[in-house]
Amino acid sequence: MADNRIGRIVIVGGGTAGWMSAAMLARALGPGVAISLVESEAIGTVGVGEASIPQLRNFNAFVGLDEDAFLRATEGTIKLGIEFVDWLRPGHRYMHAFGPVGRPLGTTPFHHYWLDACRRGTAGDDFWAWSANALAARAGRFGRTPPDPAQSGAEPLTWAYHFDAALYAHHLRAHAEARGVTRIEGRIVGVDQDGDTGFLRAVTLEGERRVEGELFVDCSGFRGLLIEEALRSGYEDWRAWLPMDSAWAVPSRDAAPPVPYTRAWARDAGWQWRIPLQHRTGNGHVFSSAWTDKDAAVRTLMDNLEGEALAEPRLLTFVTGRRKQSWNRNVVALGLAAGFMEPLESTSIHLVQSGLARLLALFPDKGFDPLLAGEFNRQTADEYARIRDFLVLHYKATEREDTPFWASRKAMEVPETLAERMALFASSGRVFSRDADLFKESSWVQVLLGQGVTPAAAHPMTAVAADGQVDGWLDDLARIAARTAACLPSHAAFLGRPETRLAG
Repeated sequence: MADNRIGRIVIVGGGTAGWMSAAMLARALGPGVAISLVESEAIGTVGVGEASIPQLRNFNAFVGLDEDAFLRATEGTIKLGIEFVDWLRPGHRYMHAFGPVGRPLGTTPFHHYWLDACRRGTAGDDFWAWSANALAARAGRFGRTPPDPAQSGAEPLTWAYHFDAALYAHHLRAHAEARGVTRIEGRIVGVDQDGDTGFLRAVTLEGERRVEGELFVDCSGFRGLLIEEALRSGYEDWRAWLPMDSAWAVPSRDAAPPVPYTRAWARDAGWQWRIPLQHRTGNGHVFSSAWTDKDAAVRTLMDNLEGEALAEPRLLTFVTGRRKQSWNRNVVALGLAAGFMEPLESTSIHLVQSGLARLLALFPDKGFDPLLAGEFNRQTADEYARIRDFLVLHYKATEREDTPFWASRKAMEVPETLAERMALFASSGRVFSRDADLFKESSWVQVLLGQGVTPAAAHPMTAVAADGQVDGWLDDLARIAARTAACLPSHAAFLGRPETRLAG
């Protein structure tokens, strides 16, 4: 019986997406599958942000990256969440912190008891006083575990990373090449397709070199060299809801010790990020060219740097949305080739990771059953749509009407799926995770509350427990969260302490 297993995979494009793909596929498929990655040093890579979400820890662990070595190699820092400044209204700020806020009581989520206690006047209005992550972030503290969790009642934090994306790709490349991945330097000038099926047989490089494969992974960025230029898979444009189509990016000198969180400031026609690394700070201004021009946007960025600029600002342009088919014939697109979600909640790298996990779950043989591609595309579309809704929430739920951009965002019609979630929370405080949701209930509650969506009522189950008992329980949880943050070392100390950061 003929062996129908795929034996040759070609990854087109390097950067973070390409080398993540190489590292994960090599780890999962083993030495029996030949993996080649084609990239050209003459073609630059696009990196809009340098921040991640906690799921990246799972990816790094799966491919075998040590966390301390990863932080050293990428000049990385810790990320406990994102602080949003001026999004609800000028002068207002809140934190979307990773991990839980409080604890459920029975089957009823924590935020309902907090809402009821606020109504009764027995709880403070700072919802994040019950988040160890948020308190540690505000205090500039981090540790993998509290010094003595049994004695203090403290709880471990949930974290992700800030890092230099180019250094991460380099680190992954060394890791993948050590596990058998072959890197091929060269610029692709042609694609060889089967005349009957349209399946790819090879890519052609300058110098009449030919790289053959059975499965092709397109990590060629916005261009979509295989998925779009060769296969015409189409693109779903979401600029009606997320009109940001440009970003200026510039590194700056650190003006202070790095904080363990990302900061995002709302600006007149978009927003600005600040991401602290060990060797510099990453800055960017994401904006809509329909509401401001690039010269005004770059002035906004440069006028709001915390430290001295280390390079000239670089302009990136994009279209928020997704490829209509991320898997077409024997090509699977990942990263920017598959779509782009603006970097507001640091989802770009995760979408590479989840796409790879989905590919492995639906991994084909040489027959390429179209039902596998169909399921891959359905799941991908669902995931992108759920993330889209979460991002749109940040713009729709606002009090701001002080600029034309913000007035337009507040007035816009949103996808029905988002409108239903917002209405349900506003009326009853209920929010539910769905299978395709990357962001679970805690994240939705934090951003809904942070953006000013206050429920009209708490869950009626809060009446089951006596008010005095609930108030004591809330006080205990707040003390535990505060103790957790207080007993941790500073973030700077964690990064510089030999036994946790520089050993080896």
